[in-house]
Amino acid sequence: MRAIQIVTTRLSSCLRPIRFELVSSSSSPRLLSNSRRLICTAAATKSDGGRSGSIVAPLVENEEVQKIDVNPPKGTRDFAPEDMRLRNWLFNHFKEVSRLFGYEEVDYPVLETEALFIRKAGEEIRDQLYCFEDRGKRRVALRPELTPSLARLVIQKGKSVSLPLKWFAIGQCWRYERMTRGRRREHYQWNMDIIGVPHVTAEAELISAIVTFFKRIGITASDVGFKVSSRKVLQEMLRKYGVPENLFGRVCIIIDKIEKIPVDEIKKELGSTGISEDAIEQLLQVLSVKSLDDLEDVLGGAGEAIADLKQLFSLAEKFGYSEWIQFDASVVRGLAYYTGIVFEGFDRKGNLRAICGGGRYDRLLPTYGGDDIPACGFGFGDAVIVELLKEKNLLPELGQEVENIVCALEKDLQGAAATVATALRSKGQTVDLVLESKPLKWVFKRAARINARRLILVGKTEWEDGSVRVKVLSSGEQFQVKLNDLE
Repeated sequence: MRAIQIVTTRLSSCLRPIRFELVSSSSSPRLLSNSRRLICTAAATKSDGGRSGSIVAPLVENEEVQKIDVNPPKGTRDFAPEDMRLRNWLFNHFKEVSRLFGYEEVDYPVLETEALFIRKAGEEIRDQLYCFEDRGKRRVALRPELTPSLARLVIQKGKSVSLPLKWFAIGQCWRYERMTRGRRREHYQWNMDIIGVPHVTAEAELISAIVTFFKRIGITASDVGFKVSSRKVLQEMLRKYGVPENLFGRVCIIIDKIEKIPVDEIKKELGSTGISEDAIEQLLQVLSVKSLDDLEDVLGGAGEAIADLKQLFSLAEKFGYSEWIQFDASVVRGLAYYTGIVFEGFDRKGNLRAICGGGRYDRLLPTYGGDDIPACGFGFGDAVIVELLKEKNLLPELGQEVENIVCALEKDLQGAAATVATALRSKGQTVDLVLESKPLKWVFKRAARINARRLILVGKTEWEDGSVRVKVLSSGEQFQVKLNDLE
C-alpha cells in the first residue's frame, strides 16, 4: 500500500495542525474509513520540517476503505463545462440587459451578519437560513437573498454616492427549503434595484428590463406574464375593517400563501391574528379581484393604490409591454419589507413557481438605521428560467469553441508548437495546444470535439523555414504560412 499526504489544516475543535492521509491499494486514492480503526497520535518532535505537536494518522495495513460520496450536498449543484457554458450564457444576458438600461454592477459577501436577514417574526425566509456562530462568537448566515446586502452597502456609502442609484448584482443565495422543480437550496439570482426614485416610473422600468431579457432569449408574452398589485390595496382593506397596523406584515405573509395552501388554512391563519370572520371573507373576496375597475368599485378611486396601479399600466403601454402584465390583487410577496407596487413573473401554463418577483421597499433602509430613501427592485433566479427554456425547447446548443488547435508532428517539436500557440494567444486567439505526441487521427477527433476552426501543424521541414502548415477545418483548405504572418 502507498500513502498520499493531501492536506495540512486545522479542525474547529483543535488548536494544533492536523495532517490527514489517504490509504490506497490502487492508482485511485480513497478515504480511510472514520468509523473503523483510525487512530491519531501526537508527534512529539518535528518530522519532515513539520511543526511539533502535529497529529498524524498512522497507516493501518488491511484497513477497510470507503469511497466518498461523489454527489454534491442535497439541493446544490456542480457546474461541469457544459453547465458552465449555459450559466455563462444566461449571466451574460443578465449583464447585457442591465448594461442596456444603464445599471452598474455590484457584489456583496456570501457570508453576512445573521441580523441582516432577521426582520419580522413569521417570515418564511427566517426559518430557511443557513446560519451559525463563527469562531469569534458572531452570528453569521449565508445570504438567502441580495436586497438586505444592497441596503447595507447603500447605508455604508451614505452621502458619498449621488442618487438615484441604479445597481445590479448576480450572486449565489442559500435557503434551506423544500425542493421542488426549479427550487434548490442554492441558486444564483439576478437583482436590479433603483434607490432614490419615489415614483412608479422606477417599477415600470424594472419590469421593462425583465421583458427585454425575455425577448432576448426567445420568451414571448404568450409564454410568460406578470401579476401586478400593490401592498397599499391590502393596507386600505385592513384599515377599512379596523385591523391594527401592526398586523399588516403578518397578514401579508399569510396572504402570500394563497396559491400554496388550501383556502381554509388561509382563513384559519388569518383568524389567529384576531381578524373577524366577516373581515376575512371580505378580504378574500377583494383578493380574488382581477381587474382595476372592479377594485375601484370596492376601494373607490381616491386611494394611492388605485392611482399607482393606473399609472403603472399607463407606463406599460409607453414602454411597450402592456400585453405582458395583468392585475391580480392576491399578489403581495412574502417578504415583510415591501410597501407599494409588487409584481411576479409567471409561466402562463402554470407548471412552474414564480419566475421572478419584486416591488417597492421604501422603508427597508430605515429598518437598518439608514436614511428614509425610496427604493424598489426585483430578484430573478437562475433555476426556474432554465426549466422554462427546457419546456419551450429554447435552450441554446453551446459546444466548446476554440479557434485553433496546434499540434507538433514530432516529439522534439513540442517547444516549437508552444511558440506557435503563444504567438496566436498574444494576438487574442484561442488555442488548444496538444501537449503529448498523438497520432493525427486523434488530433482530428479532438478538433471536431472542441469545434476548432483551424488545425495548425508544426512539421520539421516547415519549421526549419520558419513556417507552419494550416488546415481550415470547415473547408479543408490547406496552406503553408510564415509564423510572423499567421493571423
